Amino acid sequence: MPKVPIDPDMVIDVYRRAADENRADPIRKGSTLYFPNYGQLVMTGDLHGHLANFDKLVRFCVLGASPGRHVILHELIHPEEIGLNETDHSHELLYEVAHWKCAFPDQVHFLQSNHELAQLTGQEITKNGREVTREFEEGLSRMYGRNNAPQILEAIKEFISSMPLAGRTPDGIFLCHSLPAEEDWPHFDRTVLDRMLTRADLFEGGPVYQMTWGRRHSAELLNEISLAFRARFFITGHQPREEGFGIVHDKMLILASDHNHGVFLPISLNRRHTLAGLVKSIRYFVAVP
Repeated sequence: MPKVPIDPDMVIDVYRRAADENRADPIRKGSTLYFPNYGQLVMTGDLHGHLANFDKLVRFCVLGASPGRHVILHELIHPEEIGLNETDHSHELLYEVAHWKCAFPDQVHFLQSNHELAQLTGQEITKNGREVTREFEEGLSRMYGRNNAPQILEAIKEFISSMPLAGRTPDGIFLCHSLPAEEDWPHFDRTVLDRMLTRADLFEGGPVYQMTWGRRHSAELLNEISLAFRARFFITGHQPREEGFGIVHDKMLILASDHNHGVFLPISLNRRHTLAGLVKSIRYFVAVP
């Protein structure tokens, strides 16, 4: 992938074109991506600015030579840890994935995630004692200057706001960053999956916020959501997994892509899967040359 350009106009143009492509995605209906019954889908977990793993993902996917392959990306910004007095460079990954979308608009897809959502709405997130939304903006300012950074940030927000909320495979796998928590599910607006998102959906109490921030799902809740969403099981990120992945109540497979034990999952779209079978297909980034 090309390195991030210093020219702010080029960066803004890429984000805006990527936003247009997200909104015009041919497999998108409302806020859901409906994948075809052929080819392959590569699902990732949280990346949090991990450029090395993203570069390996690009090499694995070889999208130019693999027209039947799709890839999903989510939770791209705000690294888990940065050194004292170091800068958050996760905007560089965000630019690279936006550029990838422009290059392969029908194959590269995104899911709305809580850290992108926080950056979009200006919600403060403290992570390991750091205010990560502020650090992200400071990283932009250091690279592009304080006069250019606000315009780039607005283009980034347009890109983030264009991201859909979920994906579905033909065999009933539901793909999302996370799912509503126990306390939010009784009043969750399920129509959000079938329509374009509104600004009110994004803030605390809205369905996008609820769906991207939920944690600690019980077996009963996952069963109830699976019935409501017509899903056999879920593949998500959001909840850290040091070993790279984890299974929750035989209904949810959590992937993590943001560390040296990070993983991704190739899924054949032309057959029916079991959760156990998908686990056997998990790939570690470290094994990608």
